Amino acid sequence: MTDAWNRVEPRILKGFQDLLPEEVLARREVIARIEAVFQRYGFSPIETPALEYLDVLLGTGGEETNKELFRLKSPEQEDIALRFDLTVPFARALAQYPERLKPPFRRYAMGPVWRADKPGPGRFRQFTQFDIDAAGSESIFVDAEIIAAMTEIMRDVRVDSFCALVNNRKLIDALLEGCGIHDAAKQKHVLRVIDKLQKVGVDNVRRELGPGRIDDSGDPIPGVKLDDAIIDAILKFVAIDGATRVEVVEHCATALPASDFTAMAIEEMHALASGLDALGVAEEHARFTPSLARGLDYYTGPVFEMTLPAAPQFGSVMGGGRYDGLVSRFTDRSVPSCGMAVGLDRLVAALKHLGALPAHATTTQALVITMGNAPKQEALRAATELRKAGLAAEVYFGQKAGLRHQLAHADHYQIPVAVILGEDEIANGVVSLKDLLAGKQSREGIADRDAYRQAGKSGQVTVAREEMIKTIKEILG
Repeated sequence: MTDAWNRVEPRILKGFQDLLPEEVLARREVIARIEAVFQRYGFSPIETPALEYLDVLLGTGGEETNKELFRLKSPEQEDIALRFDLTVPFARALAQYPERLKPPFRRYAMGPVWRADKPGPGRFRQFTQFDIDAAGSESIFVDAEIIAAMTEIMRDVRVDSFCALVNNRKLIDALLEGCGIHDAAKQKHVLRVIDKLQKVGVDNVRRELGPGRIDDSGDPIPGVKLDDAIIDAILKFVAIDGATRVEVVEHCATALPASDFTAMAIEEMHALASGLDALGVAEEHARFTPSLARGLDYYTGPVFEMTLPAAPQFGSVMGGGRYDGLVSRFTDRSVPSCGMAVGLDRLVAALKHLGALPAHATTTQALVITMGNAPKQEALRAATELRKAGLAAEVYFGQKAGLRHQLAHADHYQIPVAVILGEDEIANGVVSLKDLLAGKQSREGIADRDAYRQAGKSGQVTVAREEMIKTIKEILG
């Protein structure tokens, strides 16, 4: 036996989480719904390793992402890191397997990613992403399809109120060029600041675009050092709104300086609006907003994020954009691409908050329990019959063998049906079946003990053994 002083305190790292059965089962149901949408849109699955060479990941997500990498050494003392997303490994795979992943190619992938970020509601340092990416097409209608898939996911996970925010990095680039901001490093700094707008508010963004500010912890945040007139022009542009997607594009066209680059960006957004209309995406479910910047440096065109107005504290639950230059980091071929990622942990946390998360504590559909001296072998035979019929069955083997304890076990794990075998049932070729969920519902709100006990007996029937499977399936619906 382990001495007390040798015991290790059970604990997990900050920003990580254990997932218990009810959480895993709920996640898997959400995953199945998302995967069904991806497959309807023609995406095929691939998997890539959790670890990549450090030089594969460095610089692809920007300065902030570089700081958040979990860096390691391989057994050969090579510099490696845990992947921070699934997009960069996909770009690497496209370059590495050009014949097998021949564009145009659509893929989906799911797996854990790691970022040494500050934990928050639905935000973890290890989290699961569920991605789709379409490689090998410059068509803006590919972007429209990905946004449409995002809205379908929200409907399929049974969320009523949602909105995909959509912008184009080319619009912001045209704005910055028009403001005389040509330095690439300064442009990226401005984008990172604009990306914080929803999180820190317009006043703090104004300070960061100017001299800088002090954050809530007292740490100084350096500013971009822009003139007030330029800051006003940027904030005026990102505040543009409109009743429709086309109206927002027209307002942007009026606000931006005339140039070939501006014309290209406006044309793309008009095409994106028409694509979303053709796909039946409602205005309230995909809105154009010039304030959306998204922080990763590899985006080159449209960018988008899914938001939940009824749960704003969770931020975006999925997002992505077009990245036409990322694959060329690994090869001399141009492979224009577009994709998006579902932040599964954040989405599940938001669904739980909204009461839209499926509730399951076990996969067991029927618990076989015994009374008195009924042999456990009979319980095993009954469970085997159920399993052969496609039902998930469990035999109770707990130390406390009383009927009350066995039913309490079923109640704790929300098992819907109890199959009760006593000596009389076995001798007479029958089983007692108890609809545990119906019995639980009938007892709710009853204070009188006798009435409570009587209500607990509801939903129980005795049937011939050969009718057991049919009756259980009827109970389960």
